[in-house]
Amino acid sequence: MASGSFMRAAGWWRFFVFSILLQAAIVAPSSAQDRRQNQAGDFDFYVLALSWSPSFCEASSERNSGGANRLPSLQCGERPFSFVVHGLWPQYEKGFPEYCQVPAPRLDRNIVSSMLDLMPAPRLVFHEWDRHGTCSGQSARGFFENVRKARAVVKIPEQYLDLKSALTVTPDEVDDAFVKANPGLAREGIAVTCDSRRLREVRICLSKELGFRSCAEIDRRACRRDKLLMPPVRGG
Repeated sequence: MASGSFMRAAGWWRFFVFSILLQAAIVAPSSAQDRRQNQAGDFDFYVLALSWSPSFCEASSERNSGGANRLPSLQCGERPFSFVVHGLWPQYEKGFPEYCQVPAPRLDRNIVSSMLDLMPAPRLVFHEWDRHGTCSGQSARGFFENVRKARAVVKIPEQYLDLKSALTVTPDEVDDAFVKANPGLAREGIAVTCDSRRLREVRICLSKELGFRSCAEIDRRACRRDKLLMPPVRGG
């Protein structure tokens, strides 16, 4: 074969292989993305995310040079919030859906007001509906009723209800406290998250019927720090 013919054949072969690989990359789903991506109501389980409010408020104060007067007035005022609901998130075994309806159905402000005892920031309620609630397959009222039911399933360990002074804990200690307080909850169904030094959230996996269940992917994302600070409950 002449050198020119050989080069043309080699070039064609490289183009053919590249085309096959490109098609495979387009067709093959990402390992982190479920095939059902963003189909409302079609998911495997929930994560109930409980945020340690004193950590949120302390971190917000550090970020805002204007100080406490620029913090969310309801959550970071004098009312003694401890664990508050960050959200109830539909999940796949790998990955999660989000923003399943764009634009999201309008959220009634009466629903927002009714949730402020559990989720003490109106913007948070609106955000959670837009990003996660629309993926539940439920109406807004049904979704937030489910949030309240999910929160009622989980008992907060007594030592964290009215923390009057800062407490240093390990992620394992927090896991153990929640497992002890909640019969049926296993270590494989809970994950503690953190920032650089503070406990941020406790995330608990629940079935669609709101029973405790394991969740390997959520557990793998848990905080690995040796020691965490839990700032005391504000006000009170």
